[in-house]
Amino acid sequence: MHETLVVLAVLVLTVGAVLSAAAITVGWIAPGPGRAKVLRPRVWGYGTLVAMAGIGTFLFVGPLHGPDMDNFPVAMSGMAVFAAGLYVKQQAMKPARARKTAS
Repeated sequence: MHETLVVLAVLVLTVGAVLSAAAITVGWIAPGPGRAKVLRPRVWGYGTLVAMAGIGTFLFVGPLHGPDMDNFPVAMSGMAVFAAGLYVKQQAMKPARARKTAS
């Protein structure tokens, strides 16, 4: 069962990384109900990339690593990075600030 969970986690993280790379480089987001809410796809891509790094750290250092508690602070820092990525993704749904120009 452990091997199945590891394979599923790697699959989800890989899909997330590919979708974030597509959003960063081309500005493309996969079709779906949330697509219309994203106003800045590149920011969304960076947020997804940060979130995938955080949840990957949490999973592979924490629950999928084993029952020992030696890496607990590192796993929790991965969860904090994941939350930061979600915050960046939330900011991608807001319009960009208007820039002041000197005239």
